[in-house]
Amino acid sequence: MQYLKILLLIMLTSTTTFSDAQTLNKNQSFTWGELPAIPDKFGFAGSFSGVTGGALIVAGGANFPDGGAPWTGSKKVWTDKVFALDKTDGEWKLVGKLPEPMGYGVAVSIDGKMICVGGSNELGHSAKVYAISYHKGELHIEKLRDLPQPLANMSGALVKGKLYIAGGLAKPDAQEAASVFYNIDLAKGDKATWNVLETWPGEPRMLAVAGSCSGKFYLFSGTNLFKNAAGELERKYLTDAFSYEPGKGWKKLTSLPKAVVAAPGPAYANGNSLLVFGGDDGSLAKQAAGLKEKHPGFSDQILAFNVKTKQWSVAGKIHKEIKADASSNPNGSIWPAVTSSLVMWNNLLVFPSGEVRPAIRTPRVITVTIHQ
Repeated sequence: MQYLKILLLIMLTSTTTFSDAQTLNKNQSFTWGELPAIPDKFGFAGSFSGVTGGALIVAGGANFPDGGAPWTGSKKVWTDKVFALDKTDGEWKLVGKLPEPMGYGVAVSIDGKMICVGGSNELGHSAKVYAISYHKGELHIEKLRDLPQPLANMSGALVKGKLYIAGGLAKPDAQEAASVFYNIDLAKGDKATWNVLETWPGEPRMLAVAGSCSGKFYLFSGTNLFKNAAGELERKYLTDAFSYEPGKGWKKLTSLPKAVVAAPGPAYANGNSLLVFGGDDGSLAKQAAGLKEKHPGFSDQILAFNVKTKQWSVAGKIHKEIKADASSNPNGSIWPAVTSSLVMWNNLLVFPSGEVRPAIRTPRVITVTIHQ
């Protein structure tokens, strides 16, 4: 029951747009598109996504395969399926399976492999790390060094070949988010070990957005857990931001205008800016349980953090009418999504699947090209 309550906290959230007072960055524009949908009627949230062997890979994640929701008595189910898309006008293929059903971890692509870190399934949270390689239609999975502890809903990014992992949730019934920070030098292969690093000067958090720019690791927003007056767990939405420079430590940065919890990650480095697409600001979190199917969806704002001026601006909006087609999925026309990923593939930023409102996933795979 405690696990179900935390899952509901993770899903039953909402966002609204940021204040019009925020400056709009008119020096860049966005062209939106769409790739073939994931071959699943409902799609998945929390999948591992990346690139290997020139193909776009989407692995694991979870959904409600009967189309229901927790409030209708439906059970959340994790998958072990691994899908590959070899070319932008191709078709998704089921190319193999993960060692076990898993989702809500961190995935990065490096040296021709997709590294999958931690995550969760119906049995709990995991510390396992895998390297996925896809070549000439064949999938290979290699076991790497475990995390120092099980983690799900954390954030991560690559900085100069090293993978950094921040925060998360240590176990399903945890009373607060984790305050942990690790890195590993992936270039060392099977000799690589995880290093325990100093954590950021702020609250524990999960579902934050990580980023990498100019040799620094960035950590934006996220949410902690706390008990309210009735003794029930609630989210505390965070808007603080930090940077970490190896050898120099952490610095507190200008806070975000509003929270961007569970926005697709990592943030995209575009010149001197880190872009964050959408997310959940928590403005309707207390109403979400009552809204259920009437939930309006998540933020359409694109935030930009300038790493030189240390200021935030609104870079644009996510286009919500990208080839909307609800024929295969009644929620297919809804976007943007949270608990998704951001992957660079064939000169496109790709957002595979994800959660478009509480309990509702989408099989859609959205793309964007940025013009300066």
